[in-house]
Amino acid sequence: MSDPLARYNAKRDFTRTAEPAGTLAPGHGNAFIVQKHDATRLHWDFRLEIDGVLKSWAVTRGPSLDPDEKRLAVRTEDHPLSYATFEGTIPDGEYGGGTVMLWDRGTWAPIAGKSATDLEKGHLHFVLEGERMKGEWLLVRLKPRGREKRENWLLRKIDDAHAGGTDALTETALTSVATGRTMQEIAEGKAARKRAATAKTRSATGAPPAFEPPQLCTLVDAVPTGSGWIHEVKYDGYRALIATGGGKAVVHTRSGLDWSDRFAGVAAAAAGLPPALIDGEIVAFRDGRPDFSTLKEAISTGGEMTFFAFDLLSLEGKDLRALPTVQRKERLRGLLAGADPRLQFAEHILGSGEQLFETMCREGYEGVVSKKADAPYRGQRTSAWLKIKCTRRQEFVVVGWLPSAKNRGLRSLLLGVHEDGRLRYAGKVGTGFSAAMIDDLRGRLDRLTRKTPTVEAPRAAVRGAHWVTPRLVAEVAFTETTPDGVLRHPGFLGLRGDKSAGEVVVEQPAPAPPPVTTVKVSSPDRLIFPESKVTKGDLADYYARIAPAMLPWVAHRPVSLVRCPQGRAKQCFFQKHDAGSFGEQVHKVPIREKDGSTEDYLYVDSAEGLVACVQMGTIEFHGWGSLVADVEKPDRLVFDLDPDEGLDFADTKKAAAHLNAQLSELGLASFAMLSGGKGVHVVVPLTPQAEWPAVKDFADRFARALAQAEPDRFTATMSKAKRKGRIFIDWLRNQRGATAILPYAARARAGAPVAVPVTWSELRDLDTAARWHVTDLDELLERAGGRALKGWGAAEQVLPDL
Repeated sequence: MSDPLARYNAKRDFTRTAEPAGTLAPGHGNAFIVQKHDATRLHWDFRLEIDGVLKSWAVTRGPSLDPDEKRLAVRTEDHPLSYATFEGTIPDGEYGGGTVMLWDRGTWAPIAGKSATDLEKGHLHFVLEGERMKGEWLLVRLKPRGREKRENWLLRKIDDAHAGGTDALTETALTSVATGRTMQEIAEGKAARKRAATAKTRSATGAPPAFEPPQLCTLVDAVPTGSGWIHEVKYDGYRALIATGGGKAVVHTRSGLDWSDRFAGVAAAAAGLPPALIDGEIVAFRDGRPDFSTLKEAISTGGEMTFFAFDLLSLEGKDLRALPTVQRKERLRGLLAGADPRLQFAEHILGSGEQLFETMCREGYEGVVSKKADAPYRGQRTSAWLKIKCTRRQEFVVVGWLPSAKNRGLRSLLLGVHEDGRLRYAGKVGTGFSAAMIDDLRGRLDRLTRKTPTVEAPRAAVRGAHWVTPRLVAEVAFTETTPDGVLRHPGFLGLRGDKSAGEVVVEQPAPAPPPVTTVKVSSPDRLIFPESKVTKGDLADYYARIAPAMLPWVAHRPVSLVRCPQGRAKQCFFQKHDAGSFGEQVHKVPIREKDGSTEDYLYVDSAEGLVACVQMGTIEFHGWGSLVADVEKPDRLVFDLDPDEGLDFADTKKAAAHLNAQLSELGLASFAMLSGGKGVHVVVPLTPQAEWPAVKDFADRFARALAQAEPDRFTATMSKAKRKGRIFIDWLRNQRGATAILPYAARARAGAPVAVPVTWSELRDLDTAARWHVTDLDELLERAGGRALKGWGAAEQVLPDL
């Protein structure tokens, strides 16, 4: 029998490399590991334990959580099981020379009915339970092309609860699961340390906050339309508010009772979080769906439960309830990044709630919860949170009944509805009756008896029917109707005396009105972008509808406005102070100036605020790097890559990718945004902790270090003369009072371009920083609510020591 590790051993000189020599291990374990490997080209080595060795693939761009993203995985030689703990540097000149990080580890198993032998067939469907990679995955071998000797495979995530954004995993998981080190620290030989010291771990010493009453939903019959709403799955479980801090968690019921002992597993999962008050639903799964009876059993037996978190009331002692819904949720997303898998972020979509509702009902879920994107959190029942259940209700005319030897002689009511000028058979209802109801119904029905059928109906469905004159109106709940209009899963709710039988027609849920604001836009036909025929009214509509996507980044942040009252080609000017002319929808915050005086700065927190600014001639929104709650502690860094006139956009893209890689070496996740002009912004979210002087100093030193390392490519000084043929790394956005264009803000440029977040993967294929425009509103909303951008701009991290 040939040695499966012969190739591995032949490629290495073990007198020069610290890698372990390959010896076949006994047993049949089920471990998997992933090693981030910065060799000739950065890649992730994915390895599965099979038959005493680690079967290995080099995944060139790393695993993606996006099911639509197929990552090339090149099969490499088998590795020994002892390689599963290797982390360090392979010397230059040796095979695979470069830095190796233990990036993930855990166990794997083929899905039910499959086995590891499927690998030889070129198709392996499996489940991972790692620290980072979880859920179902698929490896598929590609057919060889020409004389190609290597085996090319595709690694793809299956769409399940662990699916996520395209680059969400590789761009935010930047440290070793074994030693907590970054790639740079491993390369420098620094000792192992505890997991990256983030604000999350350092601040976990505070006590859990007190219980606050939860916001409640209003029941409605239809999903609200328009992009001013976000929509979530309605989970069939227990509503709970979890208070965390000080190394413990308290699970409160909606009335404030402490049920931590009943939900001990969830409480343990949340115990390591910093002080926070989190709103959500505790569920248990049956056949892949939340199931209330399964949850009841799990409570009594200590079974598995999952907490789906959908709101964040407070964090680190700061009350967040006044923030818009979408901004609270983005804070929550960052808080739960990398948390225990028993704590899940409740995803949402922007607009398109009707499709989500139809899907949830079809898949057997309870319904949908719709929330106003710009609403604050209120501890009471409001119309800003709506619940729409999959069970529908409507009035129907009683046209007859079926007898029964039991149940007091009534088996079911036959129902009809007026359609096209006549009564149409709509089915029958046989549940929901109490004994008193049946007695009352029989008395009424007997008085309305007639001999001839009231409606045409399938003979088998109405065999033995007693027909009645159509005067009684019944209210019935049901899940859906068949293609021929017959009710499915109906339940009797009662008779209606306030509506005559003649008024009962097929009810079509009235569409909710489109998102409107109380702000009146004057001169809506004025051309703001003449070359694109975009008017002031068009721009106002754009900001009103894009608000759910934009508010997480603009709300409660001091802003400077680019106002162009006569259009973008006319005179434009910046405005950052409140002149008292914007109305109540635009707010002000007093901020201390350098000379010690205080000035009122502008900020918005709603779609109406955005539109009010447009009414005053605003096109662009530029924001501070901090929020009004604490303007002295930034919550982001922005590096604006501004290329010289002679450079191609490809140069800017490469520069952005280089910054991303250098920031990753320091343990900082960063995100790309097209500026809408000619550059790219590299955005680094921060947990507000360091103050402006420290943030400015870090940005300055980081930019100058890059410029010194590659002086022919970069400059860190604003001088036009020194920018010739180079890209200016504009770090000056990271000082107190400086601003940067905000995501989804329009630009006062020809064509009405927009600043747009993008994934690092898609940036590679773009050829301009002005790819999207105001006229691409529907596409922008679909992108913002899509899977690829999930988690964009969200990370709990603090400045490293340089």
